[in-house]
Amino acid sequence: MKTKSVGIVKPLAVTLSEEIQLESGKSIDNVTIAYETYGKLNKEKNNAILVCHALTGDAHAAGWHEGDSKPGWWEIIIGPGKALDSEKYFIICSNVLGGCKGTTGPASINPETGKEYGIDFPVITLKDIVNVEKKLIDLLGIEKLLAVIGGSMGGMQTLQWTLSYPEMVKKAIPIATTARSSPQQIAFNEVGRQAIIKDPFWQNGEYYQTDKAPEAGLAVARMIAHITYLSDESMYLKFGRDLQDKDEVTYDFTTDFQVESYLHHQGKTFVKRFDANSYLYITKAIDLFDLSENGSLIDGFKPIKSKIEYINVDSDWLYTNEQAEEILRAMQANGIEISYSEIKSNYGHDAFLLEGGQLNYLISRFLQDNIVEDLMNTEVMTITEDAKIKKAAKIMMDHYVTHLPVVTEDNKLIGIITAWDLSKAIAQGGEELKDVMTEDVKFCKKDETIRTIAGRMKDDDISCLPVIDDNDELIGVITTDLISHLFTNTV
Repeated sequence: MKTKSVGIVKPLAVTLSEEIQLESGKSIDNVTIAYETYGKLNKEKNNAILVCHALTGDAHAAGWHEGDSKPGWWEIIIGPGKALDSEKYFIICSNVLGGCKGTTGPASINPETGKEYGIDFPVITLKDIVNVEKKLIDLLGIEKLLAVIGGSMGGMQTLQWTLSYPEMVKKAIPIATTARSSPQQIAFNEVGRQAIIKDPFWQNGEYYQTDKAPEAGLAVARMIAHITYLSDESMYLKFGRDLQDKDEVTYDFTTDFQVESYLHHQGKTFVKRFDANSYLYITKAIDLFDLSENGSLIDGFKPIKSKIEYINVDSDWLYTNEQAEEILRAMQANGIEISYSEIKSNYGHDAFLLEGGQLNYLISRFLQDNIVEDLMNTEVMTITEDAKIKKAAKIMMDHYVTHLPVVTEDNKLIGIITAWDLSKAIAQGGEELKDVMTEDVKFCKKDETIRTIAGRMKDDDISCLPVIDDNDELIGVITTDLISHLFTNTV
């Protein structure tokens, strides 16, 4: 299937007329929400998907802004022919409350003072962020979302949606995330915040009217966080202990190693696109995130009614396998319809932004229960019943196949011959194909789901199924090789 971009997109914004009540007991007025949409809302308004971004993301998830050199942050997933197919779905992504990319945050003007909020901006939670997203969805005239999806902090929002608005979310796809921030995760965030706060140019958050911002502190915060987004393996593969632009170490405190230079670069580029105060507020919201009730995720998850695909990354040490298992067990205990998939990657936490192949399949499968027609091979080598074993062997060798459907002259399926069948026939001195072919051949139809077919193939211990139409004519084959790149465990 060919894929392409949604093309040039225009940022959108709406200002809410009502006051937003926050979980802290405080409120905020005149909230502006920056957002983008891709695709069209159908007549029934049942094809809407909300994409929730991560900590330093924004509403620009796909396509291109005029003059940009890079597309949106999830270009690999959103667009025609991709998992979030803009020709099928109406996709929405908004900048979070407290952000710095168009949605009201600490850098926005406080209507009461006429100056930037700074640290007068109220502390927010992920629940507050979701409540503001809900306001946007209401304004778009959408009563129920086909799906909510997001990675990292976006995954937290996704889970929060299933609890705050259980009747509104048909499907949810949290990726590389947690249901509550751990002490270690809070610790990393606090070190980053302190780097900003201790920067002399932070000035108690009132740096907007000066020509200096706490860039050094924000850069260090980004460097600290970025380390947690990578795996040890990925850092070894990418950098090893290679030196940066030198032949030997200098025995001083200049940059010696490539990994040091990489982190410096990440810090320098980050300060050009993100506000330091927003970083403080959003990381605090992450720290406060806890979906348990009285310490129990089982109790906390009771309201969930959505069907869930939980996607974990095997090399993620920020949001660990142990946290994923805790979520899985708690949802199972509540009888929630959940499937669990694991991305195999050495990228670490960042795999949810990079592993396009695995993510596209997992997401599309869950959204539409991909059918056989989507994956089957239609260029099928066949053979007729009256052929000789020798001919079958030659076809298999020439075309590197291990299964040959046996068909009639009018292409109706009547059997199948495997490499194993040929081996037995040759060993026994057989010559006629009809004597060794399997006549009671198992098959499938093009509109059956991949999930169903995969289970059947596993149960029957077979690696190939011919695909037939309603007239018993062969139209393709589906093999385990076609889906073997997916490393999934379905609950």
